[in-house]
Amino acid sequence: MVNTTPKWEDELGRWLKPFLDRLGHKARRRMCPLYISGLIGPGDRKSVQPMATRLAPGDYDQLHHFIADGVWDAAPLESELLVQADRLVGGSDAVLVIDDTAMPKKGDRSVGVAPQYASSLGKTANCQTLVSLTLARGEVPVMVALRLFVPESWTSNPVRLKRAGVPVEHRAARTKPEISLAEIDRVIASGVRFGCVLADAGYGLSAPFRQGLTTRGLVWAVGIPRHQKVYPVEVKLIWPVAGRGRPRKRHIPDVLSTAAEDMLANAKWQNVSWRNGTKGRLEARFAAVRVRTADGPPQRIKDMGQQHLPGDEAWLIGEHRTSGEKKYYLANLPAKTKLRTLAATIKARWICEQAHQQLKEELGLDHFEGRSWQGLHRHALMTMIAYAFLQHRRLAQAGRKKKNQRSTASAEPAGRTPSHRRSHRSTTTSAMPVL
Repeated sequence: MVNTTPKWEDELGRWLKPFLDRLGHKARRRMCPLYISGLIGPGDRKSVQPMATRLAPGDYDQLHHFIADGVWDAAPLESELLVQADRLVGGSDAVLVIDDTAMPKKGDRSVGVAPQYASSLGKTANCQTLVSLTLARGEVPVMVALRLFVPESWTSNPVRLKRAGVPVEHRAARTKPEISLAEIDRVIASGVRFGCVLADAGYGLSAPFRQGLTTRGLVWAVGIPRHQKVYPVEVKLIWPVAGRGRPRKRHIPDVLSTAAEDMLANAKWQNVSWRNGTKGRLEARFAAVRVRTADGPPQRIKDMGQQHLPGDEAWLIGEHRTSGEKKYYLANLPAKTKLRTLAATIKARWICEQAHQQLKEELGLDHFEGRSWQGLHRHALMTMIAYAFLQHRRLAQAGRKKKNQRSTASAEPAGRTPSHRRSHRSTTTSAMPVL
């Protein structure tokens, strides 16, 4: 009988070996590749029953038990995923992108489902929200963490939490920034290499989140709302003069804080292009000034009520898009950083959107039909492992293409001149196929 197994399935078996070594049990070592093959292979639905029907009709019960009920620890596989992600795209020029992705869901029994803002729909909807961490370098993303955000309607209902199998350590209310900082600690502990943490305004507006990144010694660039308060970089703390009553015991700033958009109103705006897109150079108008963030301790300032004192020094960056939309950012990059570098760093965050889309549309991240915490997170873990494997193949193919291009160039006669000039582009951009 002729072997018709696709080449990628053979390669998947070899690539998964370090993951399977951490699973141990014989049945789990067989179900894991089967589940990931179902995610990668053809088929509109990537939930357990359709995948079992396509790949192994007699193994539905075992496949369902593996993902939903089996007694095994996901932590070793999560650790191996971080190892493989670092091997693929880790480095000082890599970025770690913090974001979240919503998965619309009907009913109210699935863990964490509640009416909340769904970015994929652009409105509030009944959905589950996963906090995501994406490691990326050279426009190649690898998802390394997906953790469910549990809304207050769940954390205030112990019966509901228990019924969905939410672990005791995850039953207390935690904000998305708090979840992301815990996951960042896990990434750092594993030795993953990256140079900068990026996040949108949903995380950047949180002073504890920004301060948490700084405390960890991390470089960061985050979105902020236009009304985020900042101080001029030259702000000074002075002793207030008491008109009456007791002498004042605390310093106050010599100027009041200002909204980010007002701070940049008179700044010098420049056209900046940060990379090539599919339709040409990507550009917008940017401006940047050094400021002090208004996230120090709260203090009553004269008759202005409570205001936050000046915090750390940072870049305040504004972006005016060609669509007319305006965006604002804070970054703790060095004071000598050029405007183009600031813009390119900020815009590197877009890569996580691509990863979310591919995980959903191609690997069925949002196809899981179970209701439990364990089943959802195991399914999410399998999709991330499948995604990392596809990026491994993508990088290998790009490497082979680059090697072939060098071989072809070296074989040309020395005196031959090319008939056209080739644009200088990154190999990861020009030679990379889609997933």
